[in-house]
Order: sequence, then structure tokens, then C-alpha cells
Amino acid sequence: LARWMPDGNIEYLGRIDHQVKIRGYRIELGEVESHLLKVESVREAVVMARADETGQKHMVAYYVAGQEMGASELRSELGRELPSYMVPSYFVQLEQMPLSPNGKIERKALPAPEIRLAADREYVAPRTRLEEQLAHIWQSVLHDPQIGITDNFFEVGGHSLRATTLVAKIHQELHHKLALRDIFQYPTIELLVRVMGEQTQQTYASIPVVEKRPYYPVSSAQKRMYVLSYLEGGEISYNMPGALIIEGSLDKTRLEQAFRQLIARHETLRTSFDMVDGEVVQRIAATVEFNVEHVQASEEETRQYALDFVREFDLAQAPLLRVQLVENGPQRHVMLYDMHHIISDGVTEGMIVQEFSQLYEGKELSPLRIHYKDYAVWQHAGMQSDRLREQERYWMKTMAGEIPALDMPTDFARPAVQRLEGARYDFSISAEDSEQLKQLAAQTGSTLYMVLLAAYSTLLHKYSGQEDIIVGTPIAGRPHAELESLVGVFLNTLAIRNYPSGEKTFLGYLQEVKEHALSAYEHQDYPFEELVEKLNLTRNTSRNALFDTMFELKTFEQQEFELEGLTFKPYPTENNTAKFDLTLDALEQPEGILCSLEYSTALYKPETIARLAKHFTELVHAIVLHPQQPLAALDMVTVEEKAQILYGFGDVGVSDVAAVEAGALFHAFVEEQVQLVPDHVAVVYEKQQLTYRKLNERANQLARRLRNEGIGRESIIGILSERSVDMLVGVLAVWKAGGAYVPLDADYPSERIRFMLEDSGATVLLTQTGLQERAQVWLEESQAASESAAGLRLHTMLALDDESLYTGDATDVEHINEPQDLAYVIYTSGTTGRPKGVMIEHRSLVNTAAAYRRDYRLSQFPVRLLQLASFSFDVFVGDIA
Repeated sequence: LARWMPDGNIEYLGRIDHQVKIRGYRIELGEVESHLLKVESVREAVVMARADETGQKHMVAYYVAGQEMGASELRSELGRELPSYMVPSYFVQLEQMPLSPNGKIERKALPAPEIRLAADREYVAPRTRLEEQLAHIWQSVLHDPQIGITDNFFEVGGHSLRATTLVAKIHQELHHKLALRDIFQYPTIELLVRVMGEQTQQTYASIPVVEKRPYYPVSSAQKRMYVLSYLEGGEISYNMPGALIIEGSLDKTRLEQAFRQLIARHETLRTSFDMVDGEVVQRIAATVEFNVEHVQASEEETRQYALDFVREFDLAQAPLLRVQLVENGPQRHVMLYDMHHIISDGVTEGMIVQEFSQLYEGKELSPLRIHYKDYAVWQHAGMQSDRLREQERYWMKTMAGEIPALDMPTDFARPAVQRLEGARYDFSISAEDSEQLKQLAAQTGSTLYMVLLAAYSTLLHKYSGQEDIIVGTPIAGRPHAELESLVGVFLNTLAIRNYPSGEKTFLGYLQEVKEHALSAYEHQDYPFEELVEKLNLTRNTSRNALFDTMFELKTFEQQEFELEGLTFKPYPTENNTAKFDLTLDALEQPEGILCSLEYSTALYKPETIARLAKHFTELVHAIVLHPQQPLAALDMVTVEEKAQILYGFGDVGVSDVAAVEAGALFHAFVEEQVQLVPDHVAVVYEKQQLTYRKLNERANQLARRLRNEGIGRESIIGILSERSVDMLVGVLAVWKAGGAYVPLDADYPSERIRFMLEDSGATVLLTQTGLQERAQVWLEESQAASESAAGLRLHTMLALDDESLYTGDATDVEHINEPQDLAYVIYTSGTTGRPKGVMIEHRSLVNTAAAYRRDYRLSQFPVRLLQLASFSFDVFVGDIA
């Protein structure tokens, strides 16, 4: 194995058979060796993977050096050049390398590392019985044979999922019921012992075995899966298909026998579902018929077999598991498998693959004391416990008030009934940014999951403008230690509610996200299905309940397995469903964090999702560079997009850029037009018409009155008017006075107009005599609440058709605006029913006017324009330009 170097030379990295996979990372040992040899004083180096007594692989570095060199020194040197997962766990210094008779290094003769020679930390041994017991539990959870009492849980392989397992095991073995946040606050055994010493022990209760019955209740998760599977579009949306390429001499009989043993071992794989007295129940068969279907096909034909293999399950017929073996040749097979989500989740999938490999090799598996039905009955009984009632109160408080509907811009209108067609877009966060994210997590006492959740919700905030966002996240849902080895759907969903806003720094916001995530983890036993039912949400067939986007950092404990004479690797399959509008998955890999966006094709085009993914990676890069900055200052626009915005739209806008930079204002151009053709007709409406001179004079007179009412730079004035020449006078007068107007369509409901007046902070309302009575209500409300800081701020109402306004000085008013000042605020329709104000500056207005004149060649011939656009629509401004 070699690689091209930038100078054109080829660097030899090592043999391909020295490539290993450790903790999910594919690592080239030769590359680690080459970096080790660059360390001064190191003369020879060999790096290899060794398994400990638990079967867990670790990387061990053997080296010969000219002087005594410690593990910490070497780890520091390698850490400057390599990501953390490529730094060996153990370092062993030798006087010389063992050699074979022909002079080559004898790898088999290299000594096993002493257990205390860890590379990343100083070992401090347990001193008390409790510390020894905790160290033993940590070793089993972290798959690490050497845990000292000063080791930080999250620095030696711990994460949120493992922390949940740790809490459950401590309760089971030591009868201490810790909160999940205790592991975050006291991440070493030394600290944890102090906390546990202050607690009273709580007896650990095993899950009881249920007596035999014709049928059993289902768990909350199973009930939801059952209902969703029978909704329109849900026929295959809850299938969990997978595929493996098997290379080598496969024994088909042993393979089929291994699956039959699995089905006999796990009651869940013999379970079917139906309705009894209006309730979903599960039935467990003593035996079921199962066969692996065998077919022969070319590699090209296999893809079609994989597509056809995924089909609807009959939930009333066990097993809800299918396996098909596609033989491409004597030494190559593709194993297709599919399970229904009602009997499986991600952890179960990994467990089945692991147990399958052991059964295929003829190994004995320890018997199971309980099965999934016992868990389901136990869960039902626990719903009435004080603990679950307290968790229910937490979730009801968290979801109090109006539930926010994510208002992301979409390419297509949302269907009235949710559709589940979907696609995926894969992308990655660079290795450098990934390492920086992990360092940020360590520095803030959070986890990579929390940092990425904060980044993702920031992205959603920037896209939607919303400051109240709920993101769903799946959680393993196995809080009891006895559930670790059970097959079934334990997966629960947490609805994590966060409040991003532009003025919060990312570091400050991350602490909020950490607190909300920890609180959600601590209350994870309360079923999501029960929460949805308890909230009594109005059913919206176009959306999911509670949230429309999910985020998951995949941390399944997938252990590698190797079978004699066989190699297994994933077979790529397509995903054509999306249960949510957007789902972001992330997975740590050597080349960085691999991400995948699953999206609804009923809402988004592929190019839109590709752009969103680029914005996410740009935002992550900005975060790792400046985490102390406010969210509003974190940039997500790519370099290419910035160039396109500045230069790439085909020279749209004014030809003379200097004119804009010099401070040109739109009403200044109107005044120039008045000097050129003062007596030409400027505007006509029915029997009314105004020349340029008269239009300008009336606007000047009204502008002076507005100045007298306190209007200045960027003051907001509402204009509520029917179509008339007065409406145009009002617009020009607002600009001349220095303010910005808010167009208010007289056809809008009063509630909507009132909201726009309050939201914009308008102090003056320009209207017409016929509309004054309607507007008087808002003025009186504003005057009555003048002492309050909130609410309407109107203090003046003027009628545009009141001739008394048009007296006095009619000369041009002195300009007080800059190009970056507001010209008008236009409100969108607001898909959630809440309009949003978009602020347009004078320079944008001038740019638009120049573009209209140039692209439509308005200066080349006489123009009489029929103005059709609504006053509250942006095109209105283009029409008057």
C-alpha cells in the first residue's frame, strides 16, 4: 500500500494485510509506524493490533530508541500529526526487535503489553472495595482492561449511550441509583465514590418473568409501530433491511441452522401481533417455519434482488424476519435480511449479527432469563409508579405552551397528507473540524452529540428564523441492565426543545443544549407515545407529531466478528423513504464525521439538500474557529455563494456601481425626473391624475408634516390604503421624511394588520378617510397602553385624502438617509400563520429600479405601465421604479 506525495514521490505505507479496524475505524498500521519513526531517537517501530481477554482490539506500538522514552511523550508527538483514533493505546519500548532466522521482524514474538502501560493517562489503582467494584463495571462498559480511579469516563471511550449503560450496571450490581448527570458532573471513579458515599442504597429490582398466557400486552413503542405501519404509506416504511457481502467458502446449511437457533433463542423472533378487544397484543408461537431462500444471480442482477426483497410484512404472521442468500459465485454471496421495526431496533440488529456469527461457529450462548414480553408487562406496571409520574410532569412542563412547527423553506408545497417518499444525501465534516469538535466537547464538559445538536439546531434557526425549535433524537431505551441482551424494539424518542437566538454565543448556547439534553436523558423512560397522547395535540395529517426533524449520532456498540475462512462487508442498499422532513445522521470515521441527510422528496429537491449540507459544514467550521461568537455572527454561506452574490448574477443592478456607493436614494431620482419633465403625467387612477411636479410637491408637504410628528431616519410608518394616487404620495413622503413604510392591505383581517403594526413598531399610520374608523381602534388601544413597553406604539393617524395636510412649503426636503437605511418592511404570508417582516434597504431599492430600467429598456421608448401588483407585494416597488 502506497500513496502519492505532493512532490510527486511515492511513499510506501505498508502491506494491505496490515490494515485493521479498531472501534469502527479502518487504520493502516504502516502509516502509524511511519509517523512513529519520524520521532527523534526512535530507530525502529512496529505497530500491531492485539486483542485483550474480552476480545476487544487495541493498537500497540513497539519501538527501539536511543534513549528512555515514555508513553506520554510519544503520544504527545503522534497527537500533533495523527487524529486521536490513530494514536496507539499501548507503547512498549524494547532493547531490540525479535528477528526470524531470515532477519525479518518476528511479530509473533513481540511481548503482550503490560496492562498498565496505557498511552493516554497515568494509572492510579483503586484503593477501596467500592473503587474496585466501580473499576470492574467501567471496564465491562468501556471494554477497557485498565481503568484507574482518575480516568475521565468521556476521555477513555465513554459517551451518552455508554453512560446510560453504566448507570444501569451500577444500580444492578451496587444498588446505587445514580442520575445520568452524575456521570457528567463526576466523570472519574474518585469523584463518583464521594457522591455515592452521600447516597443511601436503593435495592435493585429484577424484571419479573411473566406467567404463560395466550397473548401479552405490547410495549408503548410496539403499539406506535403497529399503528404507523397501517397508515397510508407505512407499508414498508418501518422495515429494517440490510445486506452483507460474504466472501469465502460459505456453509449454507450452517447459516440456515444458525438463524433457526436465533429464532428459537429469542421469543421476539417468534412473535406476531393482532387486536383483542380494541387493544394491540402480541402472541408468541412455540415454533415457526423459517427458511433461507437461495437464488443464483450475477452481481449486476443482485441489485434488483435487493430492491425486490423489501416488501410488506404481515404483522399477524411470525416470524417478522426474512433472509435471502444471493449466490454470485462459489466464493461470493450477498445475504439480504429484513426485520420489521416492531421487533427490532439498531442495537438489536448489531446483536443479531453478533450472535449469528457465534452460532455459525457452533458456540454455545448463555440462556436468557427474561424475554421481551416480560419487559412489556413490566413497562405497563411501571407507568403508574411515582418515578414515571415525575418524568411525565417533566415532559409536560417542557412542552408547555404553543408547540412550534418547524417553518423551513421548502421547494414544494406541503402535501395535505404526509408522504413518506424520501432520499439520502451523504456528506462529511473534515477530519480537522471533527477533531476540533471533539476538543470543544471536552473543553465544555459536553459530548460530541451535544455539540453537533447545538450546531444543527443553529442551522435550523438560521434557515427558519425561529427561536423555539424541537429536534427529535432516538435513544437506546434500555435503562435496566437486564435488557442489554434482549432482542426487540426498546428504542425511545426524546423531543429535545432548545431556544437558539442570534445574540447568544455558541458556547453559551451549547451549555443550554447540554442541560436540556441531560434533563431529557434523565427522563428517557417516559414513552414518547404516551407524551404525544397526553399532550392531546391537534392531529395534522401533513406533519409528524411534535417535531419534523431528527438528529442522531450513531454510537451503536457494533463489535467486529470474524468467521474462519469468511469475510463480511456491507452491501450498499438504497433508501427510498423518509419518516420526517429532515433527518441528520452522523457517524465518526477516520476521514472525519460522515453525515447523511434523509429528506422528504415531497418537500425538497436534491440540490436544495446539497446546499443545506454545505451550509452545515460551513457553520461547523465557523463554530470550531470562533465558538465564542454570537450565533448571528457565525457564517454558513460558502465562498462560492458569496462570489455569486457579489459578482455572479449576470451584472444585475445598476450599471454605475459608483452611483450606489456615493449614496444615491430612490426619491432623489424622482426629484431629478421632476426637473426634467415637471408637467408630464406621473400617475393616473380612474379620474385622478398627478404630474411629476404635483406628485413631488404633495409628497414634500406630507413629509414635513411627518417630520413634525417625530419621524426621522428609519422610523416605521404604516400605510393602510386602498389603491389611489394618494397611496403613491404617501410612499414618497415617508422616504423623503427619512422613514420606512409598512404596506398594509385593506383586505387583510384586522388581527393580521394589528400584528404587523405591533411587530414593526410603527408610530404613525397613514390611511384614508373611509378606513379611519377601522384604524381608530388600534390608535385608542395604543394610547391606553402607552405606559407599557409592549404592544402597539401608534401615536398619530393621518388621512392621505385630507387636503389640509398638503399646505405650506412644497420644496424638496433635505435628505437624511444613507443607502443602508431601511426603505420598507414587507411581511411574508408566514406558513405557520405568523407573518415575518423582511427589511429592505434603500440601496437594494435603487439596485432593483436600475435593473428594471436596464433589463426592460425603459429609457429607450415612452412607457405607460399598468400597475397591477398588490401594494403589499414586493413587485409593487418594481412597478413604481
